[in-house]
Amino acid sequence: MNAEKGKTFFGHPRGLATLFFTEFWERFSYYGMRAILIYYMYTRVTDGGLGFSQSTSTAVMSIYGSLVFMSGVIGGFAADRIMGARRTIFYGGVLIMCGHIVLALPLGAGALFVSMALIILGTGFLKPNVSNVVGDLYDKNDNRRDAGFSIFYMGINLGAFVAPFIVSGVQGVANNYHAGFLMAGIGMAIGLIVYLITGRLYLKDAGKQVPNPLKKEETTKIVTYGISVIVALALLFGTLGLITGNFSLKTVILAITILGVLVPLAYFIIMLTSKKTTAEEHARLYAYIPLFLIAVLFWMIEEQGSTTLAIFAAERTNLDFFGWKLNPANFQSLNPVFIIILSPVFAWIWTKLGERQPSIPRKFAYGLFFAGLSFVIMMLPGIIHGNTSTLVSPLWLVASFLICIIGEMCISPVGLSATTKLAPAAFSSQTMSLWFLSDAMAQAFNAQATQFFNAKTEIVYFGITGFVAIIFAIFLFIISPILKKQMKGVR
Repeated sequence: MNAEKGKTFFGHPRGLATLFFTEFWERFSYYGMRAILIYYMYTRVTDGGLGFSQSTSTAVMSIYGSLVFMSGVIGGFAADRIMGARRTIFYGGVLIMCGHIVLALPLGAGALFVSMALIILGTGFLKPNVSNVVGDLYDKNDNRRDAGFSIFYMGINLGAFVAPFIVSGVQGVANNYHAGFLMAGIGMAIGLIVYLITGRLYLKDAGKQVPNPLKKEETTKIVTYGISVIVALALLFGTLGLITGNFSLKTVILAITILGVLVPLAYFIIMLTSKKTTAEEHARLYAYIPLFLIAVLFWMIEEQGSTTLAIFAAERTNLDFFGWKLNPANFQSLNPVFIIILSPVFAWIWTKLGERQPSIPRKFAYGLFFAGLSFVIMMLPGIIHGNTSTLVSPLWLVASFLICIIGEMCISPVGLSATTKLAPAAFSSQTMSLWFLSDAMAQAFNAQATQFFNAKTEIVYFGITGFVAIIFAIFLFIISPILKKQMKGVR
């Protein structure tokens, strides 16, 4: 724990300010790029895009997001066993910056996939470890902990809020997608500077320790394990290629969907069978599993803001709003702007309630219920108009994003905090990586599901997804007392 007794950042350790602004710029770069990426992919080549189909574009977006979060496994291992969280964060930022610079070059689909590889690895290094260092600033019994994560979460979303306006604005003025991608690279460069300068002043020793150092005698075992993973991946891709009759982008998408399930499953097995995990930590991990699965369902809905809802914004929404011409990319700012508004509200609520606040499982149940409701609402435009071709009010999207974010405030910052409390000591950074794998699994599923979304299936698609989420939310609410008991004192 590295909390300071003197000056604070909104009543919290000053190191929170460093991590707040580091994530602000990292999220600026990621969400700025993401706001225009799907349009870049399915825009015709003659208009400056890549000319992919919309279904392929949504699948690639989902797989990209899945791999971004899946790579947290590598980042968690690097921090826990080799470099410590602080150094891992820095190298991650460098890789992300380079990825955006590559995407800023007009080199077609090849540059896109190279950029994706760099950003995927860099985000895996940076994102879970920043969150873990936030947890390092507090004692496990510090009542400010959930509020601190909510403030940190607001910093993430401030960057995500301003990014679509700036990046899409630059892209629009220049009439060039690559100019927008360059702005994302500049944002990450600023984030690295902030991290280096203020981290030395405020973070002190937080995140410097390597929790479970890699021993020399383990090196051969790790190399062998790494080679085995590469061989297994090659066999998976090769087998799918034989089954499908060819090796195409769709084969890669299917393989990554399977990985999205296998990787978190392997992670749970490794931690539950490790001798370094105590009996009490075993019980907490078993309680964590249903929370993880509920988070998967939640992220399946939330992450479609940049895929199905982005297409809805461009194709189904009346963009002339009281004389103001809306840019469909700017709808991506709805998610973070509502988080910015609601984060301090929920931080105040949890702090005010103190010991009387809902248990972690019940917070998750509320979160999933609202997420499901946000998709049920999206059925209504098609039902009311009797078709899915009429352009509808942008207020439908505003309402959907708002309701989903009410749910997110009950799951995402709470999940981050719960993960740091339920994590086995020997797997602290890697358990945080596991939390982000819930998003990876969700987007892996989305890579298949979103391909069924179009104007003809719109009502059924939103309805099935929304009502399934609501049913699982009710089930979680009912079994919450059982999970709470299994958490062994963690609230």
